Amino acid sequence: MTEVQLHTLEELDQFVSGAGKRLLFKHSTICPISTTAYEEFQAFLSEQQLPAAVILVREDRPVSNAVEERFAIKHESPQIFLLEDGQVKWHTSHWKITKDAIREAVQG
Repeated sequence: MTEVQLHTLEELDQFVSGAGKRLLFKHSTICPISTTAYEEFQAFLSEQQLPAAVILVREDRPVSNAVEERFAIKHESPQIFLLEDGQVKWHTSHWKITKDAIREAVQG
């Protein structure tokens, strides 16, 4: 399954308010660590059917900032969130974003 990109606060609200589990990935397109984490995220999605979205932190900064404000979780990049029914159930950042870590969080 491929992810959608969130460019507006309305798109963020719609994605977050969805039922069930979903993944939200904050990505910096100029950071090599973020590129590696994004590849892990995409590898996970290639094997799983789970709604997923990406926020490009430099290009869509207001949306990225809204995630930090909404969930009261300090911004990092790269950063991934497992949401369930609109609430953060798990999150991590940087080198801890791996296909296996995502799988464990989703299954847990």
